[in-house]
Amino acid sequence: MIFTELSFLAFFALVFGVHWALHGARARKLWLLAASYCFYAAWDWRFLSLILGSSALDYLVGRKLEENDDERARKRWITLSVALNLGLLGVFKYANFFLDSALALARSLGFEANPHVLGIVLPVGISFYTFQTMSYSLDVYRRELRPVRDPLDFALFVTFFPQLVAGPIVRAIDFLPQLERQRLWSDVRVRACLTLFLVGYVKKACVGDNVSSLVDPYFKSPAEFDALAAWSAVLFYAVQIYCDFSGYSDMAIATAGLFGYELRANFDFPYLATSIRDFWRRWHMSLSSWLRDYLYVPLGGNRGSRLFQRRNLLLTMLLGGLWHGAGWNFVIWGALHGGALVAHREWERAGRRLPASLGLLATFWWTCLAWIFFRASTFESALVTVRSFVAFDSPGTRSTGWMPLATFAALALAHWTCSKRWLERASERMPQWSYAIALGVLAALALACTNAAVKPFIYFQF
Repeated sequence: MIFTELSFLAFFALVFGVHWALHGARARKLWLLAASYCFYAAWDWRFLSLILGSSALDYLVGRKLEENDDERARKRWITLSVALNLGLLGVFKYANFFLDSALALARSLGFEANPHVLGIVLPVGISFYTFQTMSYSLDVYRRELRPVRDPLDFALFVTFFPQLVAGPIVRAIDFLPQLERQRLWSDVRVRACLTLFLVGYVKKACVGDNVSSLVDPYFKSPAEFDALAAWSAVLFYAVQIYCDFSGYSDMAIATAGLFGYELRANFDFPYLATSIRDFWRRWHMSLSSWLRDYLYVPLGGNRGSRLFQRRNLLLTMLLGGLWHGAGWNFVIWGALHGGALVAHREWERAGRRLPASLGLLATFWWTCLAWIFFRASTFESALVTVRSFVAFDSPGTRSTGWMPLATFAALALAHWTCSKRWLERASERMPQWSYAIALGVLAALALACTNAAVKPFIYFQF
């Protein structure tokens, strides 16, 4: 089920109604857990075993970490958790990638190698719930979190359906305490949740899905288009992936809020960032903080020599790129961001700063350049697009004209306007009757602008 489908709205209405009709906290949690398993089973019921296995593994590890004071035993248990979680992720997400890379290396060395595809299907959301369960065990190991005793609470933490398949990545330290107290309808900020869900819907269904009609034809055969079309496609892909992913996050946070649970924000207007470091403070914030706390800091973080620190930063971004997908294009994307972060630190260390306006433009341009490798289907097509985007040199002649750039300027203005949060403040001040009318009118307009073909969220593939 996709948040923008009518089937999801029917599913949500049923789950929402029964949830608030139940009186006991445990009955509500059991109902949400059952609904979450049904939600995930709608994609492929066979992969429920993976979620059940991940949940059972880290619940057990958490209990064993609590029972053992011997540090060697604790290390064995946390090693088991990390190894099995990363092993599960590696088999389903990276087996074909590493096999293809090994075959390509063998052929380059002159050995005969026949291609073989394992045909492993990537379970939707596996990157997200694997990181969630693994971070729980790591927090317990560090004694930053007491292990949960109720398996129901832990299972609901792992499978809570609003954020299950594409985040935001939920920390146990944030979510588990919310399960200890019964959710009250009086605590739900209904107006804020409905507004946020509508904003997310507009981002995804009205903007992200519609601009794909310009992005997809270009990236299918970039060599046929001129440089102006390349610029339009790259800029609109930046719009598409932001609206698609942040739209999902908005709807996930709003849906969770209507059940009385709070999820952290995942985006903070990243295209208004004035540096690459500022961008990563605003983009996919749940992943950025996860990589910082569970990868960058354990690698050494800011400790040690400058070279050591820069190595840690670059390695973190390379692995962050590989987390997004099994392909060298994602590694290059991570390398571009890692290299930019290292360069930014050196720039600041030298005491230099760009004016905010120039920093914003430079950051956005570099981000768009990196998005080319994220989106391109092959390395060769990425190079064609890079040449058009950087040097305005393209082998093709097909053009999309100037109108897309004018549309992009309008969307950029809307992005800036939304960052002022005028809509949110106005919706909170409106009388209830006028808010209901405004919400209904805006929802009708959004439905009228919705792309007829329902498109999966981009991050479902990660």
